[in-house]
Amino acid sequence: MMRRVLASVLVFGMSSVAAAEAPRLGRAEPPAKREGSIRLATYNVLNLFDGHDDPTLTGDRDDMRSVKPEQEKAALAEALQRLDADIVALQEVESLQALVEFRNEHLQGLGYDYVASIDAGDDRGIEQAALSRFPITQATVFPSMPLGGVHPEKYGNEANWLAGEPIECRRSPLVVVVSVPGDEGAAPYELTLFVVHHKSGRYSDYWRERESARFAAIVQEMQEADPARNIAVLGDFNALPTDASVRTYADAAGLMDVFGERSPGDTTLLTHESDRVIDMIWVNGALAKELIPGSAFVMGTPMRAKGADWRTVPPPAGYASDHLPVAVDLTPVDR
Repeated sequence: MMRRVLASVLVFGMSSVAAAEAPRLGRAEPPAKREGSIRLATYNVLNLFDGHDDPTLTGDRDDMRSVKPEQEKAALAEALQRLDADIVALQEVESLQALVEFRNEHLQGLGYDYVASIDAGDDRGIEQAALSRFPITQATVFPSMPLGGVHPEKYGNEANWLAGEPIECRRSPLVVVVSVPGDEGAAPYELTLFVVHHKSGRYSDYWRERESARFAAIVQEMQEADPARNIAVLGDFNALPTDASVRTYADAAGLMDVFGERSPGDTTLLTHESDRVIDMIWVNGALAKELIPGSAFVMGTPMRAKGADWRTVPPPAGYASDHLPVAVDLTPVDR
């Protein structure tokens, strides 16, 4: 009995110390959810690869080199538990098998009965995914979607090894429809989510701009067919809110950043270890009506020190990812 009490005291003490240490980026704790609301989130979970070898991935793309360490999986599970999102859009997931295995081993009791993850056409073997407490009724991808034009001769100041080749989508967005059951026989509330992971790279802005133009066009087509359709584009944009590839969603499809006007220098809104805002949630006018004002937030988790080189500096204790989860709450009733 004494041993059990001592263990409880030690666990409580460690938790208290962790809670007392404010995260370098993001909020220390998420806000409480309003009764009757649901929470929508996006989270790049950094190489959620399982330990099963995929023989199609070899050489520098060998998936066994990217297996997520168990301590990072445990930290990721703890972060998702704190986040308490009802729907989570994920990036950098290896496969449906890897996601289901992670859920079954680490997320028991969190209610994520519905999952989606489809090959996005990425040569590294990563794809977008979704965890949901509500039914996912549709899931679609557009692998190798042509974007028009060809790759330029230069990539920055260097030769572009793709020069002259047709530009295709680097990673197809995952488009899912989530159906939230209505109260007392009311019709379900439906959300259409475009889970994106835009092309990375400092000099890949031309590529991201092609991607966002095509994705925004698909969103606009959906809105024109059904103006009442609730749509969110969320994920890892690999660009800043002011960059052209991101602004396209506002200019071409009328989408809105859930944070509205961002305050320069607000570190609670930074989403990546590099002190940038690259993870976002953008919504259309129909969905914006249901958002709870002021509910958007970035949740902090342990990160390396500012300016630390991830190639040489090991991650801190409790490290789950180099990205932070971004979330917003909404009332699932069409207005």
